[in-house]
Amino acid sequence: MNSTEEQPGGIRARLFSSRGTVDEITLEEVDLDALTDDELLWIDLNGGAQHRLREVADALGLSAAELDGFCDPSAAPELRTGRNAFFVRVVAVRHEGNLTFNGTVLSMLAGSNYVLSAHPHPIEFLDELRQREAEDSDLGALSADSFVASLLDWQVNSYFDAVSAFETATERLESMILDERDRHCLSSLRDLRKAASRLRRMMSAHRAVFAAMDRPDFRPSAEGAVNRHFQTVDTHFQRAMDAVEGTREMVIGSFELFSNQTALRTNDVIRVLTVVTALMGGLAVIAGVLGMNFNLPFFETGWPGFAIAVGSMLLLAIAGLGMARWRKWM
Repeated sequence: MNSTEEQPGGIRARLFSSRGTVDEITLEEVDLDALTDDELLWIDLNGGAQHRLREVADALGLSAAELDGFCDPSAAPELRTGRNAFFVRVVAVRHEGNLTFNGTVLSMLAGSNYVLSAHPHPIEFLDELRQREAEDSDLGALSADSFVASLLDWQVNSYFDAVSAFETATERLESMILDERDRHCLSSLRDLRKAASRLRRMMSAHRAVFAAMDRPDFRPSAEGAVNRHFQTVDTHFQRAMDAVEGTREMVIGSFELFSNQTALRTNDVIRVLTVVTALMGGLAVIAGVLGMNFNLPFFETGWPGFAIAVGSMLLLAIAGLGMARWRKWM
């Protein structure tokens, strides 16, 4: 067979065998009738290859009805079942830095010994899978249903990776909150809240899809191992959903930490103002007494009396500040 890593237009066709062989083939070499139960054909349309979908469908002998899911511009997760094939559309999340999470639509059609996948943007875990299974792979032992279940499990893992990035950002923000030199964290909290909401919306949209795969009527004619694979994926999805739901609790915890730190700093300021006000009030009382128009000898001492009065007031202020520092009021 001719070998090619990627055909023009972003089409990748790979034939796996249970014997451990992997062949890169062209669309012209695709022959579904020649495939055995020990072989698995995977055709992946990456990015700009969407316009060649009709060409791929002709090679696989697919009808227009079976291509409806790929032509649907909607990004909503969806599951369609047929007699000999099923179509599923999910959204894999990618982290683009600065708590920016975007989704990439991954559409898959699983038939008899073949899987057709399409996505408008590169997906990291698909590239990792291709590199890992580039040679000496026994993926051909898997059925098309089980292979799709594996890809769905990778897709769920992308949300675990997003949650890990979110947790790292949360820990960094909480360190900033506890650092007294940085008191402007509201904008970062707002970004955290938006990111958590984004992840939750993207993940929760898959509930109906994964729940349907776990029902007995999804693939009633499939062997027991295939059904267990989909049940495992649904369990994995539930755990990922719990992890994504936990991001909201993380944001609430960070906000409470920020509120507590703000309250503590406000209390510190109020204590300082209270001490200063008390000292200034005491000095004002002394100044008021000295300003009374009584005919006393003290008021006739001139500069010495003035120095004594000012010095006494300064000593009182210093003593008050020293006591406040000793009692840790400021």
